[in-house]
Amino acid sequence: MPLLRLLKRLLLLLVAGAIAAAGGLTWFALKPLPLPTSPREFSIPFGLSLRGASQQMSDAGLGFAPWQFTLLARLAGKAAEIKAGSYEVSQGITPWLLLEKLTRGDVTQAELLLVEGKTFRQLREELDAHPALQHDTTGLSDAAILTQLGAVESHAEGLFFPDTYLFTKRSSDLEILRRAYRAMQRRLDSEWQRRDPEVPFKTPYEALIMASIVEKETGRAADREQIAAVFANRLRLGMLLQTDPTVIYGLGKGFDGSLHRRDLTTDTPYNTYTRGGLPPTPIAMPGLAALQAALHPPKSAMLYFVARGDGSSEFSHTLDEHNRAVAKYRRGR
Repeated sequence: MPLLRLLKRLLLLLVAGAIAAAGGLTWFALKPLPLPTSPREFSIPFGLSLRGASQQMSDAGLGFAPWQFTLLARLAGKAAEIKAGSYEVSQGITPWLLLEKLTRGDVTQAELLLVEGKTFRQLREELDAHPALQHDTTGLSDAAILTQLGAVESHAEGLFFPDTYLFTKRSSDLEILRRAYRAMQRRLDSEWQRRDPEVPFKTPYEALIMASIVEKETGRAADREQIAAVFANRLRLGMLLQTDPTVIYGLGKGFDGSLHRRDLTTDTPYNTYTRGGLPPTPIAMPGLAALQAALHPPKSAMLYFVARGDGSSEFSHTLDEHNRAVAKYRRGR
């Protein structure tokens, strides 16, 4: 066979092969994936290569060989555009639609609500129970968690800002705590910079402690600022704070749901009936409104308050007024 004819045949074979390969890849790109179940979830970790991501999806049961998706992404010029995160796909999705989903970063998200007034122990229980999180804090002490977060404080209570946190599934619970810790630092610093110059706190941490007390004492939002004013007034005058939530916190797991007279007279670092000033740490997570009330209390002469039983509080200026209010609202309980 003449050389020229051989070369022509080889060229035709190459062209035919290229067309076949292109047709095969087009068929692969546009044919729905044979998912064994729907929806199907998978994750792509940060820093994973395209080949590694393709292998991750193949292992998750998306029904293709890793080389097929790798080739598709490279020929489409999107090899470097795939974003890490958690994803969910359903029946009918094609490799091409999957590639678009990955390059958009159309990740599935979960959420965690941190509620004002909860303690760090309760927060850890919620983290441990959340099915969408990776539980990296399991077995760690509170102090070890703070070290992991790079926190300078030695006690975890009150350091995390209550809010709704969205995250990609299988995110680390440490990352949620890191975000909540930084959010509290930002909020506290912002409110401290704008504080009333007459508030009786020397440091932002003291203000955080007070905010946590205000959070726990507030049964009705409308009373929050007046409650903060009462405590600020008592601190200025050197009066005992005499607030039940700090006593309860000091009892820890020993609290049986009812506060007894012996609890008020048993001295602990958190018993504000036996010790003057603020307790050593916050007693819960304060929200933004409690931070603002603690650092911007209204002018007030009130020194006492008692719960009316409907969530609101009765405020008094003198002890006699307070005693009458206590008798009125606690009679018959």
